[in-house]
Amino acid sequence: MRIRPSAVAGTFYPREARELLATVDEHLSRGRVTDGIKAPKAIIAPHAGFIYSGPVAGSAYASLAARCKDISRVVLVGPAHRVPFPGLATSAASAFASPLGDVPLDRPCLAEWVASGLIREFDAAHADEHSLEVQLPFLQRLVPNAMIAPILTGDGNSQAVEKLLDCAFGGDETLIVVSSDLSHYLPYAIAKGRDEATARRLERIELNGAGHDDACGATAINGLLAVAARRGLVCQRLDLRNSGDTAGSRDQVVGYGAFALG
Repeated sequence: MRIRPSAVAGTFYPREARELLATVDEHLSRGRVTDGIKAPKAIIAPHAGFIYSGPVAGSAYASLAARCKDISRVVLVGPAHRVPFPGLATSAASAFASPLGDVPLDRPCLAEWVASGLIREFDAAHADEHSLEVQLPFLQRLVPNAMIAPILTGDGNSQAVEKLLDCAFGGDETLIVVSSDLSHYLPYAIAKGRDEATARRLERIELNGAGHDDACGATAINGLLAVAARRGLVCQRLDLRNSGDTAGSRDQVVGYGAFALG
């Protein structure tokens, strides 16, 4: 069995399993969950080091509590930061390693999507990438028996993501997770304004509501928004903070948002 090793364990999040579980549980317990929120079909969660974005990610994942028992597959889509490539890329691995154990990939679904031309296999893009890996500990805590379908966005457009998510949408067994941070390296006050404007566009399910200066995962976000608009989903903001609110200085901050769509 071919396993993709962890790339950022010990840097973005703890390497030791007990410490990692305690960190994830703390973020989940402190997650901000909006009253009356529907059990989400999809969430948008940030992907920085846990010390920075973990509290906001906790808000996104805490919203899943009511439907965790139904989820057996997670379609996980995020941006490639290190290796450029066209289109959408999955991995040929059988599992992704984590300090909490190996996470199996949904090989039958991935093979079907590759055969249909929706995605391709390109392990080089996944090897050192953090945007999907940092979601795994939260998923392992909440849906430990679920398989994942990891997809990185390269130089393709949001229409490719839209087509994939339409095909992958499924029923209650399928959760969609889009991994994205928001604004990058702006002064605190400017970042707050930029991220607030982005959040409002997402709440309105505004097509192409995220620009690449607004969110590193804009391609995936916009693909999800297009699917949400057509299927009548509602987007609810759960949390909106930045690294100046969590663990960093306020000179140059990175924005983080948690959203639930259902």
